[in-house]
Amino acid sequence: MNNQERPWLAHYPAGVPAQIDIDQFRSIAQVLETACDRFAHRPAFANMGRTLTYADIDRLSRRFAAYLLNDLKLARGDRVAIMLPNVLQYPVAIFGALRAGLTVVNTNPLYTARELRHQLHDAGVSAIVVLDNFAATLAEVLHDTPVRHVITTGIGDLLAAPKSALVNFVIKHIKKMVPAYRIDHAVRFKTVLARGARSTPPKIDLGHADIAFLQYTGGTTGVAKGAMLTHGNLVANMQQASAWIDRDVREGEEVIVTAIPLYHIFALTANCLVFMKFGGLNHLVTNPRDMPGFVKILRGIRMTAITGVNTLFNGLLNTPGFDKVDFSALHLTLGGGTAVQRSVAERWKKVTGVTLVEAYGLTETSPAACMNPLDLPEYNGSIGMPIPSTDVSIRDDDKNVLPEGQVGELCVRGPQVMKGYWQRPDETAKVLDDDGWLYTGDVARMDGNGYFYIVDRKKDMILVSGFNVYPNEIEDVVAQCPGVLEAAAVGIPDEKSGEAVKIVVVRKDPNLTAETIRAYARENLTGYKLPKVIEFRDALPKSNVGKILRRELRDPVKPAG
Repeated sequence: MNNQERPWLAHYPAGVPAQIDIDQFRSIAQVLETACDRFAHRPAFANMGRTLTYADIDRLSRRFAAYLLNDLKLARGDRVAIMLPNVLQYPVAIFGALRAGLTVVNTNPLYTARELRHQLHDAGVSAIVVLDNFAATLAEVLHDTPVRHVITTGIGDLLAAPKSALVNFVIKHIKKMVPAYRIDHAVRFKTVLARGARSTPPKIDLGHADIAFLQYTGGTTGVAKGAMLTHGNLVANMQQASAWIDRDVREGEEVIVTAIPLYHIFALTANCLVFMKFGGLNHLVTNPRDMPGFVKILRGIRMTAITGVNTLFNGLLNTPGFDKVDFSALHLTLGGGTAVQRSVAERWKKVTGVTLVEAYGLTETSPAACMNPLDLPEYNGSIGMPIPSTDVSIRDDDKNVLPEGQVGELCVRGPQVMKGYWQRPDETAKVLDDDGWLYTGDVARMDGNGYFYIVDRKKDMILVSGFNVYPNEIEDVVAQCPGVLEAAAVGIPDEKSGEAVKIVVVRKDPNLTAETIRAYARENLTGYKLPKVIEFRDALPKSNVGKILRRELRDPVKPAG
């Protein structure tokens, strides 16, 4: 693409380069080592009252790497699964594994036995680190997987004494959050660190082509596939995001709230890697679904940045006490993972004084592809423009590039695009062409200034009498209706129109009626977009990171009201 085909370059924020230097770092391990050198005595990760400095992370991750290589005799490229929520053991484990030249398989702790068995089999995992709370699920399938080594840990294991023992006791014996399990020959995380301290890990020479993560995706639409994200992919995306926010960041002073799980690519790159490069402090939130507890955490820190998905921001805004949080240092709020709704963004700005900046990415792009300028005065409904060293185009079903304003499939090319799907060349060929273009499956358009707007996912589009209806639009409108807390739209079979719109609503006002929603929708939507079925629920089904699971909302129900 030439610069005429990249209209966004003329509208880039001041000081942001068109290209990044991917060769500054050979690997994520080098990024870590550089940060630990520069910011040794700065706080790096905090959780439940304990803070680890960069020097601590350097020391503990070296010990973990030494154990994996010297005690377990794992070989370069072997896969290690990490099945943890946001606790201090997470950064120690991932950086230790990466420094050992191993590939990390990020594993959702909430997986069912079936999902966990599939992932461990598919990835060919040799070793796994698992939290006690979820070890019973592992124990159920362990015999049917290639896993040879199990490392177990409790939530409080890296907290300071006596809090460490107290937290573990309460979680296990008072709150009964650790189901009984038996895994023979499992080793405790603290024992691993003690044994690792006895030896030095050999230096592994890593390069851009080495696979850093198998990041599983697609589990909501079919069998989960492992996106092969190389050290080069992650270094590139870190450099791209860093270049975008560089002028707004103060080295060694940032405090970013990390509520999205680190096993999700959004938090892994945007929070952990990017802010590590700047010597920032990641404040890890172990259970963000406990909104009152989350707000209590926020009231105890002076955050400068926070990332999240729409449902997380909406949840905070509707939790008593959030408006009393100290927002005086907050300068960056980044939304991604799913569409940000205008009503949520506008309320966020009103309460915090900071614009909720939307970005766009995919697991397959490590994840960032587009981002809005940080100095936006207001939410603009756009996912922004392509970040440095990234090309984006809109294409029709015949893969022809469409001009500005036309709706088609959003395609991405850049150094952050995955190597492919693990052991699935056929699936890789469906989304990645020979020229390096990734076909995202998202429907979008571009305006004359190079800003992109997501219309919806192809698979979620509703076809009403031949007209395309995009759930995001319906949800955005209904969410602004007074009395609505959350809303999700799906297509359901209809004899007359082929499909019809169903909207599922969580009330903020218990007196809200279906007719009130219909009346509001009629004022804001054309006829074929109007919800035919309105259903009220106490909560919407969501993934581990807060994405609404539309597939679980499609069962036929009687209209409410």
